[in-house]
Amino acid sequence: MQQQDLEKLVSTPMPYGKYKGRLLADLPGHYLNWFARTGFPKGELGRLLQLMQEIDHNGLSGLLKTLRAER
Repeated sequence: MQQQDLEKLVSTPMPYGKYKGRLLADLPGHYLNWFARTGFPKGELGRLLQLMQEIDHNGLSGLLKTLRAER
């Protein structure tokens, strides 16, 4: 996990699906867990979704609080 990845979570919108337009950091846990069960997309989006799922699953969403305040 790098600082740039965390910044992308609070600035990158979901490009498709039910939550299209919602920031990756704001995706609900059940949606992230669905990806974990069925498979994350390939590429950077999948990597970021996987990171967000780990953050959410482990209760570490507070890591993003400071970055949100800076935006």
